[in-house]
Amino acid sequence: MILFMCLACTAHADGNAPDLVLQGQIHPNENHTYHPVPFTVPANVNRITVEFDYTERDKRTTIDLGLLGPDGFRGQDGFRGWSGGSKKLFTISATDATPSFLPGAIRPGRWTLLLGIPNIRPNVTAGYTAKVWFGHPGDPAWLPEVLNPPLRTEAGWYRGDLHMHGAHSDGSCTSQSGRQRVPCPLFLTIDAALQRGLDFIALSDHNTVSQTNDIRELQPYYDQLLMIPAREITTFTGHANLFGTDEPLDFRVGSATVPDWNSLLHAAAKLHGLVSINHPIRPDDETCMGCGWAPAKPVDMHRVQAIEAVNGVDAMLPDSGIPFWQHLLDQGYRLTGVGGSDNHDAKLVVGTLVGTPTTVVHASELSMPAILAGIRAGHVFIDVQGTRDRMLDLTASVGSQTAEMGDAIAAAAGQKLRFTVTATASEGAHAEILVDGKPWQTGADLVVHGKLSQSFDWPSDGKRHWIRANVRGSAGELLLVGNPIYINN
Repeated sequence: MILFMCLACTAHADGNAPDLVLQGQIHPNENHTYHPVPFTVPANVNRITVEFDYTERDKRTTIDLGLLGPDGFRGQDGFRGWSGGSKKLFTISATDATPSFLPGAIRPGRWTLLLGIPNIRPNVTAGYTAKVWFGHPGDPAWLPEVLNPPLRTEAGWYRGDLHMHGAHSDGSCTSQSGRQRVPCPLFLTIDAALQRGLDFIALSDHNTVSQTNDIRELQPYYDQLLMIPAREITTFTGHANLFGTDEPLDFRVGSATVPDWNSLLHAAAKLHGLVSINHPIRPDDETCMGCGWAPAKPVDMHRVQAIEAVNGVDAMLPDSGIPFWQHLLDQGYRLTGVGGSDNHDAKLVVGTLVGTPTTVVHASELSMPAILAGIRAGHVFIDVQGTRDRMLDLTASVGSQTAEMGDAIAAAAGQKLRFTVTATASEGAHAEILVDGKPWQTGADLVVHGKLSQSFDWPSDGKRHWIRANVRGSAGELLLVGNPIYINN
């Protein structure tokens, strides 16, 4: 007997509540047989996730697990995978699937969990429970949460690279023999990230989400490195990264279906994605067609959440994104400055390595939603050289208000805000304070002697400002780039 329970028809609003719970029993006379467990998939579903468990394991009961689509074994959309007894949790969607299962379209209709019974002893009856979640268009990529638990649950500063390419776009490296260049497999990027001491990476291949299927295979093993699905939206008038969704997005800006960037950004917002404009000051010519930010029509920058202020090693080059970012801050936009290596060869040992620069995010935990929330909030600094241990923080207080990088704080004319800058950097480095992009002399000693913790007062005029900190090396080179605290904004 199979029992069906519909727990929530809107489970996508709660990432932990399954849509269905299927329960039943396996009897001794079913040994060496196949036990179908049918269930109905409604319309407008683009992901099926199943968590399966059963009793009497201690009595050597074994139940294998497979999945059939509406066509059973007869049609193209029939057999969707068989994991034997190796998986208690699996997912399938159009873009990705747990290893043992096949990605593909999710048709509404009658689906079947196929249970194989290689062993159940006489006089033993086993109970099974299958929890089923249905994903829907527009769900964030971290749902259902059972698929994406945090890798660490403590708050802290987490280090990552937000821009890289591999075999799923134009990333290439030398083959094992060294005789030829080949599409660079994802595991090499992961290993490079781990060698750089990173906590997360965003895999941002051009206009595709095919890498998500690789992530589904590799993430369970690499349980110390969070992999965030992303893509670099590559158009003829600019590039931007979209983080936190694996759903298709029409990127053809200038076409009849996507007439301009505003229509693309509107579609991205429906996917709960985070958008960051990439390398905005790159040339827009035959050397790098479309790389520079050159939309034909004005763009509603309220639909953008971040700017790639540092791309690779460009922090102090003429095509650095920092001036572009600061110009938008001057206009009142609260956009987070981030960095990304834009690495195209994970085997590099010199040049633009994975993790150069590193984006360091203050987040509540190491999970996809927490990292993206930290970026949205501006709780971020950029470690230009991608070290493991350099740190930068800026806080402000006035009265009972406190703020960290990315936050806003109000101060009437005549009030003094108390700022504190803390930093860890190389000996002889120094912090600099920028008010609306211009250096401001604090009167305090901001030289970093290994570590710096220095407070100073800033007098408010009651108007809108933004204030942020950098750390420069002894030769004036940028080492750390901080995000602003917004005054009266």
